[in-house]
Amino acid sequence: MLPFSPCPGLKSPHLQTIWTPLFRKPQSLKRRRERFTTDDDDFIHLDWYGPEQSDRLIVLLHGLTGSSESKYITGLQTRLNQQGIQSVCINFRGCSGEPNLLPRGYHSGDSQELRGVLKHLKQQHPYKQLMAVGYSLGGNVLLKYQGEEGRSSLLSAAVAVSVPFRLDHCARQMNQGASRMYRNRFLNNMHQQMHDKLLFFRQQGWNDRARELQQLTSYGYLKTFEAFDHYVTAALHGFRSGNDYYRKASSRFYLEGIASPTLIIHSSDDPFMTPDSVPKPEELSNSTQLELTHRGGHVGFIGGRPNHLNYWLEQRIPEFLAEHKPSSR
Repeated sequence: MLPFSPCPGLKSPHLQTIWTPLFRKPQSLKRRRERFTTDDDDFIHLDWYGPEQSDRLIVLLHGLTGSSESKYITGLQTRLNQQGIQSVCINFRGCSGEPNLLPRGYHSGDSQELRGVLKHLKQQHPYKQLMAVGYSLGGNVLLKYQGEEGRSSLLSAAVAVSVPFRLDHCARQMNQGASRMYRNRFLNNMHQQMHDKLLFFRQQGWNDRARELQQLTSYGYLKTFEAFDHYVTAALHGFRSGNDYYRKASSRFYLEGIASPTLIIHSSDDPFMTPDSVPKPEELSNSTQLELTHRGGHVGFIGGRPNHLNYWLEQRIPEFLAEHKPSSR
């Protein structure tokens, strides 16, 4: 397929980044929701779409403060369904419109969560070939899982889009210039999610859980990712500090272990990170393909013409996955 070329008038990285969430028409999909119980008696909602007889199952992972309702998720699920392929989106804890049951939530390195869901899917559908697509935070989780598992990965192929390969680099970049508007929007949503969960715990009479969250909200409004990840993310998820979290959760440190076909799609003008965040060719395994474009923003990649936009990711991703579809039986 042809390399990505931005739509005239949408060449700016910021326009590429904001167009889909702000201006793309939402799609309402009739999906089946499954409530998956985690090992610690919490839950995750899985949203299924597409034909059950499909011999492939594509697992989708959304980005920070996203969900199965994110337009890049519904867009890809629609395209896969048109091709006769079943997909399921993992809503990370607390992202499905219903607060999860524990103080902990989700984070950029939560490959153990993905591991548990994939084992469940493989047990339920042993004859389906599992593949996965992750966007932003979800892409980081996916690459980390792939690197940790190596040849034991349950995925026959994977695609990761606009990945924050180095979380520390990304956190610093989000304090610069126009990138601060994205940082502020994310942090507003993250603080609101904590507030909503605290209220939910109090309503349920779960005083111990409420106290745990209350202690974290005592820091007030945390204005940077560094502060939020140090005082909240790390504390809730067993890391010693924000820096400890960044080191252990950044997917760039796991890439050499990837053994199954994996495509990474990234744009050099991504406003969430700097060019030095992108891994060098020698850091990639032989199973990994990096497609680095000059333009595209963060989870943008909108081509075509002003009166006929083309969501390029929804062509490129299925194309790559098709190259690794099961042989006919």
